[in-house]
Amino acid sequence: MVNLMDEQDRHAIFHGVNLETILTRLLRVHQWSGLYERVPVNCFLKSPSIKSSLTFLRKTPWARQKIENLYMYLKPEDRQA
Repeated sequence: MVNLMDEQDRHAIFHGVNLETILTRLLRVHQWSGLYERVPVNCFLKSPSIKSSLTFLRKTPWARQKIENLYMYLKPEDRQA
């Protein structure tokens, strides 16, 4: 996979945004079922919650990377509060 986004663009997207904010904004757009379709992990399928998902994502670098990548491709208006 070719990374077309340079480090400066990536930094601008993630500036001042923590993992909980990323997850909350993704949920607003995709819901739990949509997140599971894109990143198939049980914490999005079985009794999903922000708390359990954050715990999993903080311990699982590959899953967190997929969530961050998904966030990067949200429309700019969907990344706003």
